[in-house]
Amino acid sequence: MGKDEPNFILPFTPVGKRAQLYAQNHTVDPEAVCVLGGIPRHNASGLPFEILHTPNRFASLYVYNTSRRVTIGNNVKLPEHPVPSYFGTAIGHWDTDTLVIETVGLRDSSRERIWLDENGDPTSDATHVIERWTRPDYHHIHVDMTITDLKYYTRPFTFSRTWVRGDAGIGLTEYACNENNLDAEHIGPGAGAVGPDGNRGYGYESLKLPANPPGPEKYGLN
Repeated sequence: MGKDEPNFILPFTPVGKRAQLYAQNHTVDPEAVCVLGGIPRHNASGLPFEILHTPNRFASLYVYNTSRRVTIGNNVKLPEHPVPSYFGTAIGHWDTDTLVIETVGLRDSSRERIWLDENGDPTSDATHVIERWTRPDYHHIHVDMTITDLKYYTRPFTFSRTWVRGDAGIGLTEYACNENNLDAEHIGPGAGAVGPDGNRGYGYESLKLPANPPGPEKYGLN
């Protein structure tokens, strides 16, 4: 979520910085153990999704075999006390050709296994998300997202992204995530080092994948 921030660092409050350091040192990436990423994290995912839309409903179908649903209408109101959930409670309305979605009622990193993004940044039950979805042309869909969480961050921050429409015949496939997978107990905490370009992950120390990746014997699987 910090791709447009200086050095990719979000504007943490002191409480937010402590929560981020805790995640980096003590918390396994929730998605690695099959916990839903939710909103706003799914908007930064590298995996595809499909949109179904009617005049009164908007649904995102994710490759994780889960979905998000939004009610659309000018007179629809958010509840005063929404039940916390991974995707929160969302309502939408049209602003000319822009679909505006407002989400509240999200879970809190201090009580749940959930991250704001893949870098282990925290999110709270005070998080408020505004998305503005547009379709600049037939082959692209774009979102401008504003995230406000004054518990963990000093100010609102933004995230924008454009997706390319899949070719005909390409759709979502089955995606199995098993909580008892063989590698779960070996997954370490945190998100790993973030590189100078904002990317992170395996091979940053050597800048390239090894010519011969380790086989199953490395993990005691013969």
